[in-house]
Amino acid sequence: MTPLTGGVASDIWKVEASDRTFVVKRARAKLRVAQDWFAPVARNASEVAWMRTAHAIVPDAVPRILADDASAGAFAMEYLEPHEFPVWKSELAQGRVDVGFAARVGGAVAAIHGATARSESISRTFANDATFHSIRLEPYLEATARAHPDLSAVLIALSRETLATRVALVHGDVSPKNILVGRRGPIFLDAECAWYGDPAFDVAFCLNHLLLKCLWVPAAADRFLAAYDALRDAYVAGVAWEPPAAFERRAARLLPGLMLGRIDGKSPIEYVTTDADKSRVRRVARALVAAPVPTLARLRDAWVAALAT
Repeated sequence: MTPLTGGVASDIWKVEASDRTFVVKRARAKLRVAQDWFAPVARNASEVAWMRTAHAIVPDAVPRILADDASAGAFAMEYLEPHEFPVWKSELAQGRVDVGFAARVGGAVAAIHGATARSESISRTFANDATFHSIRLEPYLEATARAHPDLSAVLIALSRETLATRVALVHGDVSPKNILVGRRGPIFLDAECAWYGDPAFDVAFCLNHLLLKCLWVPAAADRFLAAYDALRDAYVAGVAWEPPAAFERRAARLLPGLMLGRIDGKSPIEYVTTDADKSRVRRVARALVAAPVPTLARLRDAWVAALAT
């Protein structure tokens, strides 16, 4: 058994047994971060349920589940060799930004949201408000509200309104570190935050990463912005469960809150390290939290203007 790195919420091992190699994942009650951050271990069973649900919709977009034990808070899944299935974040760190792949991410997420939208059975299975609040809304929005008292009312309202919006099955951690570059498109990992709620969260969460990576690899900033556009356009093209403009308003409102949360929340992004870059993020995010824009394109334009200063 070899421990694998990369997550703060679970213990993960690569297991080599005779002629089989697979992964075992067990949820942690206390996450590996500087601040106290606790979450229910029952989320492990929800992750398994999300992966099985997603497999029925986009079969190539998740690893196969081999076994699970909800009482132990653990499951086993197939092991995908890193040299064959690189982590998208690792590719982006090298400035290798495949705009077409970003579009496939957006399309796959839209397909999962679309197939589960307005589903009573999915709503019952993934009624995980408490877990989603403890893993996502409290550490990203509410902890950030405490760090920015003048924006506290807005951020707390955003958290509560997001929790009250129940539309489709949400992954909750659509981040490049949780997406493998597969032969047939993206493969999604780490659905511990699975929740029947607001699909705008998944899109805002991923697009936020693409914007922030402009600071990590400045030479690739134009390609990150193109990937942002491609993911957004592919996703919006698949929105049929509600008016796309309504979805986009929520995503454009959430994204700057999440952006500010990656600087001053419980899970700061590890590659935005200089005071100048942190100040740039705060300046843009604070302005957009206080005065939201209605579209993701206008939000992108505000970020581009900040990069030029």
